[in-house]
Amino acid sequence: MASPITLAMKQIADEKNISYESVLDTVQTALAAAYRKDFGNKNQNIVVEFDPEKYDGLTGGIRVFDVKTVVEDMELDDEYFARLEAAQAPKKDEKGRFIRNQEEITDVALQEEFRFNPKTMIMISDARDLKPDAVLNEEMRVELSVPAAFGRMAAQTAKQVILQKLREAERTVIYSDFKGREGELMNVTVQRREGRIVLIDLGRATGVLLPEDQIESERYYPGTRLKALLRSVEMTGRGPEIRLSRTSPTLISALFGQEIPEVLNGTVEIRNIVREPGSRAKVAVMSPDDSVDPIGSCIGQRGMRIQAVIRELGGEKVDVVLWHEDAKEYIESSLSPARVISVSLDEDEHLATVLVPSDQLSLAIGKGGQNVRLAAKLTGWKITVQEEGGKAFDGTEPVIVAAEDITEIAAIASSAADADEENAEPTLEEEILEQTPTIAEAAPSSDES
Repeated sequence: MASPITLAMKQIADEKNISYESVLDTVQTALAAAYRKDFGNKNQNIVVEFDPEKYDGLTGGIRVFDVKTVVEDMELDDEYFARLEAAQAPKKDEKGRFIRNQEEITDVALQEEFRFNPKTMIMISDARDLKPDAVLNEEMRVELSVPAAFGRMAAQTAKQVILQKLREAERTVIYSDFKGREGELMNVTVQRREGRIVLIDLGRATGVLLPEDQIESERYYPGTRLKALLRSVEMTGRGPEIRLSRTSPTLISALFGQEIPEVLNGTVEIRNIVREPGSRAKVAVMSPDDSVDPIGSCIGQRGMRIQAVIRELGGEKVDVVLWHEDAKEYIESSLSPARVISVSLDEDEHLATVLVPSDQLSLAIGKGGQNVRLAAKLTGWKITVQEEGGKAFDGTEPVIVAAEDITEIAAIASSAADADEENAEPTLEEEILEQTPTIAEAAPSSDES
């Protein structure tokens, strides 16, 4: 039967979700720190071996060693040892606090700056006084006597080391669990808000939604459940920083993969995604299989698939458009749901001029120029929308191509966009959505779905 100390260590390992070996290593490190506190000196490299099955409540099961590497003889003067002692002295940070892990930091510095460190090295002549057959580069382990009991300060030191090492081990496990999963869609719960940062409950870990990863129109109340994208995982001095996002275009890609089997199995491919988080997004899709309708697959029967994505995005409209290798066809598709008469390209300026019927201008532009702005980002072309008659708009400038002020047109477009969407000739997807009263309120028109 396992000893009580073994059972206690296994319980800690289970609670922290770390290995038993990590707990044992932590205990041995703590015992070494306690020994140095009461009985060691700065030139001893203390290593403790602990057998929990032989532990008797005092020092049974504990063996202590001074471990050094045998090096060649060197002639060192007093100045060398003075500099060495200064390097070993405890150091403080800019706030006057002693630096944590000072001993480990000092050991690394000594290895880089000094060719002989009496803490970790022993000259061969001294080594042969202890062991006549000692050779260079050999690791010598000199066993030291174990005290009958440790003092109160040593016990306190051991406790602090155990707590610190267990925290570090737990942080390492959490980091390993999440690292490599960037881009994964996660079901999470809002924990609380601290200033502009939202803390997210991930079970054993806490993630963060930074301001740039939050949708402005969303309110993150404690206990709110939502889906978020695992954006990045970085190890910091305070543990792993797990950053989530609600604004990344990849979030939409992950939601499509979850809700649309054809996207998951590769029958339908997502070629590009652009979005203005919380407002509108455009997704360009295509299928290598000519028998598959990529837009219809994404919309789903009665719009159920795209509506599931929209709900997860908090009502953000999603336009699904057909990707084309031909730039003219792609640009025409990207301006959906507006009807386009023609597209002319200026290859040198990488500029597309799109001609639309006068009754489609505001629909092509969108509210505040949003539709043409997203289309330009989606296709990678600068796009100017021009109605029959010469007036033009590209979503960014108040005056375009024609020497007339377009501000009035933009204002009309912004106020009339909804009306034009309602008056536009309905497509198959619109007719399907209009026949679904339960989702009609949230459903965008046609490709807006």
